[in-house]
Amino acid sequence: MQSFAQLVQQFEAYLKEKMPFPQQPENLYEPCRYLLGLDGKRVRPVLCLMANELFDDITNDAWLAATGIELFHNFTLIHDDIMDKAPLRRGNPTVHAKYGMTAGILCGDIMAIQAYDQLAGIQQALPQVLHMFNRTAREVCEGQQWDMDFETRDDVSIDAYIHMITLKTSVLLAASLHIGALLGGSTEGNAAKLYEFGKNLGIAFQLQDDYLDAFGTSDKVGKQQGGDILANKKTYLLLKALENATDAQRTEIGYWLTNSGEGKIAAMLELFKATGADTACREAVKIYSDKAFACLEDVAVLSKRKEPLYDLAGYLLQREK
Repeated sequence: MQSFAQLVQQFEAYLKEKMPFPQQPENLYEPCRYLLGLDGKRVRPVLCLMANELFDDITNDAWLAATGIELFHNFTLIHDDIMDKAPLRRGNPTVHAKYGMTAGILCGDIMAIQAYDQLAGIQQALPQVLHMFNRTAREVCEGQQWDMDFETRDDVSIDAYIHMITLKTSVLLAASLHIGALLGGSTEGNAAKLYEFGKNLGIAFQLQDDYLDAFGTSDKVGKQQGGDILANKKTYLLLKALENATDAQRTEIGYWLTNSGEGKIAAMLELFKATGADTACREAVKIYSDKAFACLEDVAVLSKRKEPLYDLAGYLLQREK
């Protein structure tokens, strides 16, 4: 079994060699090459390869699936950035900011088309792979729509938020594992356990990201502390604070949601602590990460073969297995 880092290196080399974009027309394909070169973490495609290697040597089908998954993921990033009007991605200009809105839309389109072209080369279990891929693609779009809807809603519940991040973030991680396992000859039962592992891992990771955005340091997190607070983003912390708040605390939260004056971040952090939202968020991370590890434990494969997945999950969640 190979480590995540080893497989990332191999996937980068494979992607560079097999880059599915011609040179012309340059204004269509250069933005695609640009985005794929921005040092993505490659978590999703490598999860596909890791799940495949649990059951067999990594197959050509798994490489094709991993590439399709990565192309689809980057398609979602391009269009999400357009919808969010985001100027930066991984510390660099987003595709639409660098090349223009038309290029951004077309680049996203061609990424999605090329993702399916990669999948078309799969020889084993193609109907099952396509069904899982299409279901996941639809769910990711649903998650993005819920996220946008929540921006203008005042009645978002914790359960609705968990449902949204499951669709927007977790299901693609889960599907990557499921597809890789199927292509390695896994039983449906083991593939389903790996799917649940990825889904719960993704939820825990997003909740942890909510927490670190508020309480992490900028140098550790790699982005501005309190960015979600300044953007009035409906994170787990904000929703739990509103749920637990007294009338006075709810009034104060309401004030800061309509004002961006100096002291907003510090005031909201104190409110998160006073309402117990910070503790609840940490507890939720543990609940979902424990679920993830329990699902991985149940996969009927020798524990030693699962160690790279345990290590990756522990790294992503900054915790021991």
